[in-house]
Amino acid sequence: MDCTILNNGVKMPMEGFGVFQVPDPKQCEQAVLDAISTGYRLIDTAAAYMNEEAVGAAIKKSGACREDLFITTKLWVSDASYDKAKQAFETSLKKLGLEYLDLYLIHQPMGDYYGAWRAMEELYKEGRIRAIGVCNFYPHVLADFCETVEVIPAVNQVELHPFFQQENALKLMKEYEVAPEAWGPFAEGKHGIFTDPVLTEIGAKYGKSAAQVVLRWNVQRGVVVIPKSVHRERMEQNMDIWNFVLSDEDMTAIAKMDIGHSEIVDHFDPNFVKALHGRFK
Repeated sequence: MDCTILNNGVKMPMEGFGVFQVPDPKQCEQAVLDAISTGYRLIDTAAAYMNEEAVGAAIKKSGACREDLFITTKLWVSDASYDKAKQAFETSLKKLGLEYLDLYLIHQPMGDYYGAWRAMEELYKEGRIRAIGVCNFYPHVLADFCETVEVIPAVNQVELHPFFQQENALKLMKEYEVAPEAWGPFAEGKHGIFTDPVLTEIGAKYGKSAAQVVLRWNVQRGVVVIPKSVHRERMEQNMDIWNFVLSDEDMTAIAKMDIGHSEIVDHFDPNFVKALHGRFK
């Protein structure tokens, strides 16, 4: 598997395993165990996913060398302040059973995320986090953030798939040397992505599925992907994307699939913002 080098020199796998929407402790623990045994080394969770303890239990049971793993978790909106971020970090670390994090992300650009970032910068400088980053920072937010903070984010995890490609966002991330990471790389199954005729036809040329084409397309754009599955066979298929390369013609065909907006979330909707603030109240 390929890796990307973050802007602070830390090496991050280009493909990882996500555990969003796997809240059941036993199922999550088994899924992470299967993912690690399959070969995944990047594991992505979040305080808001309510499964950090299950992820931590799987890490411990796996027997994998800690230095070989790249563990990510995220700070939720309700903890977006200097003091609360410090506390939330300690809570996440305890639930995961770890001594340090490889990557800690601000989950949403909401609340006092600048105060939270100052806390994260201190934890980073203390060596308790190897890299710090953000999620869902649209270009105008990311530009302001990078022009303001001391430590430029290493990663921006955003929605990236064939139907919402965000080329302008990728261009800006490159300008600031922020690595893009895709959540929802399969568009949460929308638009019949797994049977889409364009993706299926491209995959047929390489003996690959539409899902494998989608993942390969993103990594060829320099995007880290974190597909989720609770089925070991699908985990193995998602990992099997490193033995083929999409042609320029393929990339152009997929580029035409972009509809230019998300159909999963609307961060510009005040009601959605209110809902995120109230999630754990």
